[in-house]
Amino acid sequence: MPSVDGLLADFTRFFPFSLASDAGRYLVFAGALAGLLWLLPAGWIAARRLQSKLASRSDRVREIAYSLQTVLIFALTGYAVHAAARHGLVTIKRGLPADELVQAGATLLLMIVAHDAYFYWTHRAMHHRLLFRFCHRTHHRSHTPTPWAAYAFDWPEAIVQAMFLPLFVLFVPVHGIVSYLFLTHMIVRNVMAHAGVELFPRGWAGSRWLGWMTATTHHDQHHATSRWNYGLYFTWWDWLMGTEHPDYVRTFDRATGRDARAAAARP
Repeated sequence: MPSVDGLLADFTRFFPFSLASDAGRYLVFAGALAGLLWLLPAGWIAARRLQSKLASRSDRVREIAYSLQTVLIFALTGYAVHAAARHGLVTIKRGLPADELVQAGATLLLMIVAHDAYFYWTHRAMHHRLLFRFCHRTHHRSHTPTPWAAYAFDWPEAIVQAMFLPLFVLFVPVHGIVSYLFLTHMIVRNVMAHAGVELFPRGWAGSRWLGWMTATTHHDQHHATSRWNYGLYFTWWDWLMGTEHPDYVRTFDRATGRDARAAAARP
C-alpha cells in the first residue's frame, strides 16, 4: 500500500506535466486554428461562414475560461490513469517495439471509434431536460462557436468526457504513445468542429467514401439548433438513430459551392 507521502510526491512530480500537456494541446490547436481563420482571405471566410451572427470577445473569453477549467479536470484524470498504471490497476505500455506497431494502430482506431460512440450517447443524454441545465448548458451558450469553445464545458460534462480514457484503459492495454495520439486527434477534430467556418472540401458531406466523417457543418448545426447531430467524429450514430439534421448535406454544399469559390477569388 503506497504511503500518503509517496502519493503526494508522485502527484507533485507528474501532475504539472499532465496539466501542461492538456493545456498545451488546447492552446496550441485552438490558437492555431483561430489564427489561421484570422489570416485567411476575408472573402473565403465570408463565403464559408455557417452562421450570419459573429461570436463576440466576451464569448471567446467565456469559452477560454471554461475550457481551462476542463483542462484542469482532464489533467487530474490523466494523473489518475498514471497512478493506476503505476500500481498495476491498468496497463499503459512504455515504448513501441516494431512488432507491436500493428497492434498499436488497431488500438488507436478502436479508441477513436469507441470514443465516438461514448460521446454520442453521453452527449445525447446530457440534452435530456433533467440534465441539460446542470451538465451541458454552458457549452450551448456558444450559439456561434469558435475554436476556443472546444472544451467549454460545465464541470459535470468535463468529468463525463474525461472518464472515457480511464474506462477504456481499464479494459484494453494501451501504449503511452497511442493515448497521446488519441488525445491529439480528439482536440484537433474538436476545434475543427467549432470553427464556425466550413473547413472541409466541396463534396465531402455527400460523398459515399468520405461522408461518414463529420464536417464542420455537422457540429455547427448542433450549436445553432441545440438538437440534431450528436456525433463527434462520424455520422454513423446520427444516421442509425435518426438524429442527423435533415439539411446537413444541403447546408454543407451551400457553404462549399460555387458561390464560395467565386468569393474566394475576389480580391
